[in-house]
Amino acid sequence: MTNQIKTLLLLTLLSALLIVIGGYFGGKTGLTIALILAIIFNFFSYWFSDKIVLRMYGAKEVDTNSKLYNLVREVALLANLPMPKVYIIEEEAPNAFATGRDPKHSAVAFTRGILRILDERELKGVIAHELAHIKNRDILISTISAVLASAIVYLIEIGRWMFIFRSSDERQNHNPIFDILVILLAPISAIIIQMAISRSREFLADETGAKFIRDPIALAKALEKIEKGVYDYQFQANPATSHMFIIPPVLEGIQKLFSTHPPTHERIRKLKELARRMGVAY
Repeated sequence: MTNQIKTLLLLTLLSALLIVIGGYFGGKTGLTIALILAIIFNFFSYWFSDKIVLRMYGAKEVDTNSKLYNLVREVALLANLPMPKVYIIEEEAPNAFATGRDPKHSAVAFTRGILRILDERELKGVIAHELAHIKNRDILISTISAVLASAIVYLIEIGRWMFIFRSSDERQNHNPIFDILVILLAPISAIIIQMAISRSREFLADETGAKFIRDPIALAKALEKIEKGVYDYQFQANPATSHMFIIPPVLEGIQKLFSTHPPTHERIRKLKELARRMGVAY
């Protein structure tokens, strides 16, 4: 199953879960209110997240004559994308991310550490991955999944208060044990589906970016180095933005269960398989 089809199926499943939960707890009115609230909150996040995130990490735009800018421009031409803004973050932990609401309003950011540990070939692999996120409209897709998941959470909150203040007549029409299970499990299910969507987009960005530069091994080698660097340098990233990075900062305990990224070794394996299919040498 391709990652595009998988994303569509997961979004459909998330939508179905929203409709079922909305009908069970809030009916049409509750479903509408939850969806409107989710759209409002996530619209502002989608529209302004690039400026917020870049400011959060103190990102500084690079000079148009810099080597990094020219590498990004080279890959952007291969990807048939408008030139994004390019930023540097003064952080030793190696990492990178893309942001922006569409290809014409996009930016890519790289830490000082990633420029230090990667050679030019590996850096082009990372750039291609980040531009693939822009090409594939992954920020829009993550916003849609966030809207649906947020609406489910709002509906569960409505259901929780309805459960507490339900009249005796209403209680006769509902199984309290089932209500509790729905309240507990529905938000977890929504988060798991949302994370699965994110992981499928990471695989797709790996593949798409590798095809831009016709070099899957460049990104495979870069991921090996970045993962080691992520553990060597403890980057205090904001948890709300950790999903944006090519490899999230170190996750501990239960956080690993809800990782937005596939295991790095699995990403590397798939890239090596793609290289063999493309006839690219290691």
